[in-house]
Amino acid sequence: MSATLAPHPTPTRTPTASRRRTRILALPEARWALAALVTFLAALALDLGGAPTWAFAPLYAVAYVTGGWEPALEGLRALRDKTLDVDLLMIVAALGAAAIGQVLDGALLIVIFATSGALEALATARTADSVRGLLDLAPTTATRLTDEGTEETVPTGDLTVGDVLLIRPGERIGADGQVLDGTSEADQATITGEPLPVVKRPGDEVFAGTLNGTGSLRVRVERDPADSVIARIVTLVEEASRTKAPTQLFIEKVEQRYAVGVVVATLAVFAVPLAFGANLTEALLRAMTFMIVASPCAVVLATMPPLLSAIANAGRHGVLVKSAVAMERLGEIDTAALDKTGTLTEGAPEVTDVRPLPDSGLDENRLLALAAAAEHPSEHPLARAIVAAARARDLPIVPTEEFTAVPGRGVTAVVDGHKVSVGRAESLADPEDCATVRAESLADPEDGATVGAEALAGREDGATVGAEALAGREDGATVVLVVRDGNPVGTLALTDRLRPEAAATTAALTALTGTAPVLLTGDNAHTAARVAEATGLTDVRADLLPEDKVNAVRDLQDSGRKVLFVGDGVNDAPALAAAHSGVAMGRAGSDLALETADAVVVRDELATVPATVRLSRAARRLVQQNLVIAGTFITVLVVWDLVGHLPLPLGVAGHEGSTILVALNGLRLLRESAWRSGPVQDSRG
Repeated sequence: MSATLAPHPTPTRTPTASRRRTRILALPEARWALAALVTFLAALALDLGGAPTWAFAPLYAVAYVTGGWEPALEGLRALRDKTLDVDLLMIVAALGAAAIGQVLDGALLIVIFATSGALEALATARTADSVRGLLDLAPTTATRLTDEGTEETVPTGDLTVGDVLLIRPGERIGADGQVLDGTSEADQATITGEPLPVVKRPGDEVFAGTLNGTGSLRVRVERDPADSVIARIVTLVEEASRTKAPTQLFIEKVEQRYAVGVVVATLAVFAVPLAFGANLTEALLRAMTFMIVASPCAVVLATMPPLLSAIANAGRHGVLVKSAVAMERLGEIDTAALDKTGTLTEGAPEVTDVRPLPDSGLDENRLLALAAAAEHPSEHPLARAIVAAARARDLPIVPTEEFTAVPGRGVTAVVDGHKVSVGRAESLADPEDCATVRAESLADPEDGATVGAEALAGREDGATVGAEALAGREDGATVVLVVRDGNPVGTLALTDRLRPEAAATTAALTALTGTAPVLLTGDNAHTAARVAEATGLTDVRADLLPEDKVNAVRDLQDSGRKVLFVGDGVNDAPALAAAHSGVAMGRAGSDLALETADAVVVRDELATVPATVRLSRAARRLVQQNLVIAGTFITVLVVWDLVGHLPLPLGVAGHEGSTILVALNGLRLLRESAWRSGPVQDSRG
């Protein structure tokens, strides 16, 4: 089918996940937590300022109600189901503190748990947003061709295997299928991670949700929409997210046992002395003191300040870690798996070599300016890269005439009275066209010579020039031949540039984990090998679809590894979710990858990944120290209260003192030196 159909309006773009992201104050949990925090801070200011009780007591009461009613209700529901969780225990401890006059302690506990609940609700909502955003990639309607040759617009959900679709330029493809007619280029980076559009001809496979280029295609549906690659990615994300549930179940079991233990112990501390004739008030006071000193406030702060300080420090250096749990998990990894395009590389083509042919009469600048002028009207990524290279050299880009572009073949324009062409050699039948030759098809110079001879038909020295022009292209570069008035005049080589810090980052991750990272990419094996060689990687897995990346991550984890996956595209989202910990590159990363990952590198500074892992390990060490400190204080105070007589003021002082101590210890990670810590000594951090 010809690519010269009448212009068709580009469909309105469906709002992405970033535009549908749940606002934090849209959640009732967040609004209640904010109300509790504001009233608590107001009451605290009045309390510490010496205001009369009637001034701040009602504010404390409001903090109790706004922050505590929801966990109290959930706790009562759990109690109705014959379970006891730590939320209810905190409410009881807070009320107990208020009953013996320690209103501030109780309000602080309420605020901490209300804030934690709000953050958990936000994380859940954002995950749902991201999955919906992925589904937005696939269009809701498609143009189906009937047996009579007419067109009808139908919902993509109603498509069946065997339907024939018309895909116009600029449209997203509505279903996985096979090209029947037409030639175009499809931007399928969301599925395979390939940085450049892929030429699509009859017989080639296309994927739902990928973006068609400048040509028109007729596509036969080969998969039910519910089983498309993009739909399977959604399923993979949901399934991988659920695999983290066992850890959450373990935490809930610990909370259950601790809550039951404290309640039973408090009742025993009250009832046993009372049974032996103790005074009711004295027994109640001892039990309330026990409830205060046994409450896990110090344990909660033992964990949160180090992790939150690490999150804040990482944030100052351009890494957004989404939660304390995510920060803790980063420090547990012992294997790294890295995507290539957009992660180790910058994800965009760049001109790296300009070679005029010996008899062309052009130097490098004139050849580049000629190619840039011909490519200037084009929107192809290669064209943009060539134009950008010319502008970087301050070369003039002259106006062109009679510009035409043929999908999969190249562009032709009249520049200063000369016909200049740029195109793909493997699809050319016209010897006046030029070529883009991928290095994988030029495994040896003789192959390059053959392609050169075909592209340079009619030249006696065609084979020799072809070999010279295409030699040395084993670096994975895309080679562009420039033709002027039917005569080849030179070549341009374009590559997806490696990030400057890529090799240092892989070396740092190797030092941290004791194992070299694994390269997982949807790109071809030859290009992947080139990147691996430049970064010192030996385990390279190429030509991977999203499910292949997930399987690779799961295979590593099934062997006992805790995997850190670093990626950027929609195709990386399932692997980010399946990995023990996931980091997304933020500048060009897809919405789903950013939402699925545990951390986001905002400025695409790859070297911050190992630095964040080091910071996480430092935070985990401080958490362990704080747990020892908090556990020691609780044990000493509880034993004192049980075997002796612990005065309530001293018990509160000890409880609050341990809380302050662990909080200050955790805040050490806010220092700049914590980020710039020395090299790791071994793989255990």
